[in-house]
Amino acid sequence: MGEPDWTEIYSKLPTGKDQRQERMDMFDLFDPNGNGVLSLAEVDKAIRDILAIDEIFDAKPAIMRAFQIAKDCKSTRKDVGSDYIEKLEFKFFLCALRQYFEYWVAFGRIDSDDDRRISLEEFTAAKETMEKWVGEIGDLEGEFAQIDLNEGGLVLFDEFCKWAITKALDLDTDDDKTPGGDDTMGKLEALQ
Repeated sequence: MGEPDWTEIYSKLPTGKDQRQERMDMFDLFDPNGNGVLSLAEVDKAIRDILAIDEIFDAKPAIMRAFQIAKDCKSTRKDVGSDYIEKLEFKFFLCALRQYFEYWVAFGRIDSDDDRRISLEEFTAAKETMEKWVGEIGDLEGEFAQIDLNEGGLVLFDEFCKWAITKALDLDTDDDKTPGGDDTMGKLEALQ
């Protein structure tokens, strides 16, 4: 994957306080059956057809993480269960999608063999790069072991995300806008 066009990504994710109407209109486009909630399948299709950002569409683990964390953040409709994103959760979903996509890009830069897992060797080789994103990392093996929550000897994307959130990972190549103009990082951390 090449470097994402962060300007395009920000322009297509209406997360600003002054973009409420644009966000509500986008929700309606994401919701083709008009039932007021979004399934994962509807979100996935809309990312491809409406957002039309191939890099995000191809980042299925980032989409899944954003969907899973957003679907329960402000749930009010008990009639549809907790497997859907409601309108009140849509802004948080867009913010989370942008943030998890950033983590996906970082993960990919470390995962040099593209197997969607980070080995200790890959982690060690990326030390200098990671320190640009999170600050100094002392004991690499100890840090790796803390990230590897399932003790499988490899870091998976969901484990990497939990670490990235606690470290406030910030890529050096994105434009450092705060998604939505609010504390998305704090909200993601609280929901972990």
